[in-house]
Amino acid sequence: MHSIKVISPGFLTTVQDTGRFGYAHIGVSASGAADLISLRLANLLVGNPTQSAGLEMTLVGGTFEFESPCSVALAGADFGATLDGHEVPMWCSTYVTAGQILQCGPTKRGARCYLCVRGGIDVPLVLGSTSTHVGTSLGGLNGRALKAGDVLSLKAPQEKASGEPQRIKQHVLDSIGLRETIRVTDGPQMDLFSDEERSLFTSSQYQVTEEADRMGLRLSGPPLKQHGNHDIITEGVPLGAIQVPRDGEPIILFVEHQTTGGYPKIAAVISADLHTVGQLRPRDTVTFEFVSVEQAVTLLAQLEVLITTGSLEAA
Repeated sequence: MHSIKVISPGFLTTVQDTGRFGYAHIGVSASGAADLISLRLANLLVGNPTQSAGLEMTLVGGTFEFESPCSVALAGADFGATLDGHEVPMWCSTYVTAGQILQCGPTKRGARCYLCVRGGIDVPLVLGSTSTHVGTSLGGLNGRALKAGDVLSLKAPQEKASGEPQRIKQHVLDSIGLRETIRVTDGPQMDLFSDEERSLFTSSQYQVTEEADRMGLRLSGPPLKQHGNHDIITEGVPLGAIQVPRDGEPIILFVEHQTTGGYPKIAAVISADLHTVGQLRPRDTVTFEFVSVEQAVTLLAQLEVLITTGSLEAA
């Protein structure tokens, strides 16, 4: 049987791919991996299409038994994984045999670790994606986080394996390292904030609160004030939008965000830095830096070239 048995699921482990798109008008956000870069690179390591489904583990990893031989890779935060008690390297493909047990512990740094298996996790498509949307119980395995005793079927690989372990090149890892300063573009309601408030936003350090999940990250720090008390008409909100509610403390909308909102948005996280947001834990601190839309597009293009062109080498 080509499958994985869940012995222990960890804190929150879900099936995720690159997300479902085109359904915001009916209230369904894209979901998908919180750290999309790590998921894509882990898939590359095992020879999968980058959009293939893998497992996203949060803060504390799970324990899994492989019921058939396969190639696996771990990427993202280091959860101190072992295979039958022996350390498993991050950012590198590893061959496992039937009956071996992979155990992941608590995170050493960062919030999420991704486990990809050659062929990919075999769960049904829901609205074009296998991703688990926890808030609405869509996708993944029965729309929920994994639990002990679950058995995940694996797809047959689309191509023959290379037979040689692969790893991510060091310069790629250096380039995708987590940023302490997150780059943002102007939000649509920037004009409701004075130059002083904009300066306060970029000069202050904000801490991620305990109210942080796949829907959004509430930040604690100097409150931001609008000009007057302007109400805005509820409108569509994108992934990475930074809302400022009445208490003035920003909220970063994330992969399971509501698709409309009525709070003013001072900024939006650029696509090239969203993977850093996906690795933030409660009590982590961040600062923000404004860049132009043109800079954001260039940074994303550079990141795509880095990932898709020669990111692998023999281990």
